[in-house]
Amino acid sequence: MSSTGRVTLPIEQGMDDQLPGILSRLGADAVRNSDGTWLPEITSELGVKVYETYFPARGNQEFALAHLDARPRFYLMSPRIAAPADGALEIDIMRGYLALQVTPDMTDFTRWWEVIDRTTGDVVEVDGWSVSGDGPDTVVTIAAPEPFHVYTVNFLAWQVWDSTQMYNYTTNNWQNDPTRVREVGYDARHPEAWEFMQQSLRDWCAERPLVDVVRFTTFFYHFTLVFNDLAKEKFVDWFGYSASVSPLALDAFEEEYGYALRAEDFIDEGYYNSPFRNPGKTYRDWLDFQTRFVTSRVKALVDIVHDAGKEAMMFLGDTWMGTEPYGEHFAGIGMDAVVGSVGSGATCRMISDIPGAKYSEGRFLPYFFPDVFKEGGDPLGEANESWLCARRAIARKPLDRIGYGGYLSLAVKFPDFVARVEEICNEFRAIHELGQGQRPENAPIRVAIVNAWGSLRTWQTHMVAHALWYKQIYSYLGVIESLSGLPFEVEWMSFDDVRSGSLEGVDVVLNVGAANTAFSGGDEWLDADLVTALRRHVSLGGGFIGIGEPTAVSANGAFFQLSDVLGVDKEIGWSQSTNRYPVAHGEHFITADLREPADVGEGAGDIFGLDGAELLQLDGKSVDVAANSAGAGRAVYIAGLPYNADNTRLLHRAIYWAAGRDADFASHFNSTNPDVEVAVFPAAGKALVMNNSTEAASTVVAGRASGMRGEGEVVSHELELDPMESRWLDL
Repeated sequence: MSSTGRVTLPIEQGMDDQLPGILSRLGADAVRNSDGTWLPEITSELGVKVYETYFPARGNQEFALAHLDARPRFYLMSPRIAAPADGALEIDIMRGYLALQVTPDMTDFTRWWEVIDRTTGDVVEVDGWSVSGDGPDTVVTIAAPEPFHVYTVNFLAWQVWDSTQMYNYTTNNWQNDPTRVREVGYDARHPEAWEFMQQSLRDWCAERPLVDVVRFTTFFYHFTLVFNDLAKEKFVDWFGYSASVSPLALDAFEEEYGYALRAEDFIDEGYYNSPFRNPGKTYRDWLDFQTRFVTSRVKALVDIVHDAGKEAMMFLGDTWMGTEPYGEHFAGIGMDAVVGSVGSGATCRMISDIPGAKYSEGRFLPYFFPDVFKEGGDPLGEANESWLCARRAIARKPLDRIGYGGYLSLAVKFPDFVARVEEICNEFRAIHELGQGQRPENAPIRVAIVNAWGSLRTWQTHMVAHALWYKQIYSYLGVIESLSGLPFEVEWMSFDDVRSGSLEGVDVVLNVGAANTAFSGGDEWLDADLVTALRRHVSLGGGFIGIGEPTAVSANGAFFQLSDVLGVDKEIGWSQSTNRYPVAHGEHFITADLREPADVGEGAGDIFGLDGAELLQLDGKSVDVAANSAGAGRAVYIAGLPYNADNTRLLHRAIYWAAGRDADFASHFNSTNPDVEVAVFPAAGKALVMNNSTEAASTVVAGRASGMRGEGEVVSHELELDPMESRWLDL
C-alpha cells in the first residue's frame, strides 16, 4: 500500500532543513502557503505540486486606497431605540459595531438608507430624518417620532477591513503588529476593479512558473461576518449575502428584474435573511442575480488560470458567496478543484459531493494556529475528533485529497500530533486503495430531506458558522451528521419539488427542524397540495420521519399538519383541557440498540401521542420517540437528534423501519456495537470496519459477501477493535 500521495501540507519560510523530512514522513505530494505566510525558496527542490493562495478581491493596497469607491459594502441595522415621550430621537447607528471594520457609506444615503418604525413596520419618510457626524460618530435624528415606538436605521456601510483577514489577525494577535497591513478589498462590479483583477491575475500567473495550482481564497463577496466594538464576532451567517450589495448591483438588479430592492430586503427585520428564515421571492431573486454575476466572472478568472497552464482551486469559505457549488451555474465555471474546511462529517460530504469539479480536498482540523498549538492546547484531541467525524463520511463518499492549513512551524513542536497525522494520512490513502476507488454500497433505500431550500443547501442545513455548535441547532444538525456516514443515498428536495411529483422513487422522506424555520417549513404546510402529496406518499407504502417540530404551523386544530401520519402532535397551550394517558410501548425494532434512552437534545417538549401510535420513549408525559402506521406506509417521530453513536443507530434503524425493510437490517453489514460502523465495497470484495470511539470495542459484523442487494448466506465476523481503529475485512 502506498505511503505517498493525496496529502497537502502548509509550508513556510525558515524551515528549509525540516521540510523534506516532514513531507516524506507524511507522504505529502503537494504544498501550499497560508494567509500571512510565503512559499520558501526551497519549494522548487521539494518535488511536489505547489499551491499558492490567491485573493482576487484584496491584496493590493495601492490599488485599493486609490479606489476607495470600489470597496465592498454591508447592509447593517442600528440598535433598536425607543422614542422618548416627546421630542426628537437620536440613534447612534455605529453603536455596537467595530469602526476598524465598517464605516457608514454617506454616498446618497437618502436613497440607500431606511429608517423604520419597528412598532408598526412603517418606513419613515426621508424628510422626517437627518444625518449628522460621520464614521463612528454618525447619528440619525428622527425629528418627530411616535412616542415610545421603537426605531431602527438600515444603513449601507463600507467594509474597511477584510473580514477574514481581521479574523486571522485577532486570532494570531497580529492586530498591533506594525509590519502587517490591514487590507481593504475591492468589488468586482466596479469596472476599474474588475479590469485590475483580471490583469493582476495574468501578471501573477506569469510571475510564478513554480505554482501549479492557484488556490482562490475565494472570490468577491464574503459571507456575513460582522464584528462588535470589542472585536468579537457580532453576526455570523456562513450563507449570508448582506455583504454582496452595492449601488451598482442594486441598479443592475432593478434594470433586469423590473423592480427596486429596499434596504429592508437585506436587513430582513435584523435577521439578514438567515437561512433559517423561509426565503422570500426578493431574496431568491437576489441570490440568483448575484450567483449568475459571480459565476460568470469567476469563469473568466478560471480561464486566465487555464491559459497560464495552471489548475484553479476554489476554497469553499471566506468570500465564497455567489459561487453556490450546488446551484445550477457552478458546473459551467470549469473549476478544477474545490477545497474546504472539514469541521464534521456533514461538511466533509458538503465538499466531496459537489458536482462540477474534477477533484475535492478537505482541510482538516485543527488549523495550525496559536489558539490550539500552545501550552495547554489539545491539538492531538482535536485531530482525533476531526478524523473520527470525517472518516465515516469519507468512507461513504471519499474526498480525493486531504490537507492541513496554518503554520507548520507550530505543529512540529507537538511530536505526538505529527505522529497521529501520519497515521491519519496512511488510513486515508488506504480507503482509496483498498476500496479500489469505488464508493461503498448503499442500502436499497432512497432518502429525501425536504425543506425550503432543497438541493441548493445539500449537506448545508442547520448551519450557522460552518458546523459550529449552537444551542438551538445541534438537535437537528445531528441528523445531517449522522446521515453523512450512513449507507443511504440522500438527496435534498424543496417543497416545490414535492408538489411537482419528485417523490416518485423515494422510500423515506425526512422533515427536520424547529417550527417556523425554513427547514421545518412554517407556512408552507398550509398548502393542501403539499400535505396531500406527503399523505399520498405514505399511504402508498412510503416512509416519513419527522424530527423536532416537523410540518409545524398552527391551523385547523393541529400544530403538526401531518400529525395524523406521525401519530403525534404538540401541545401549544390551546388543548390542555383534553386529557391524555401516554403509555410506553416497550421493545421495538427502532430502539433495539439503544444503550441509554435516546438523547433528544433540546427536544420539542409537550409532544403527545394520538390513538394508535406506538410511544417508544417518554420524557415524563412528553413523547420523545414514536412510530405509527398510516395506510400502507410508516412514520417515525423523534423529538431531536444530536449526533452520537446511539442516535445515529436510532436514525439508521428508523429509516429501515419506515421503509418497511426492517427484516433486512441484520443481513446488511451492520455492527452489533453502535460505536462501530461498516462500509462495504463488493467490487473490491472488502468491508471497512470503523471504531468511532476512543475506547476499545467488541462487535459482530454480519452480512452477505454479495453485498446488501444480493442473496446468499449471511456470514458473521467477531472483532476486537482498538480505540479509533479501522480494519479491512475480506468478504
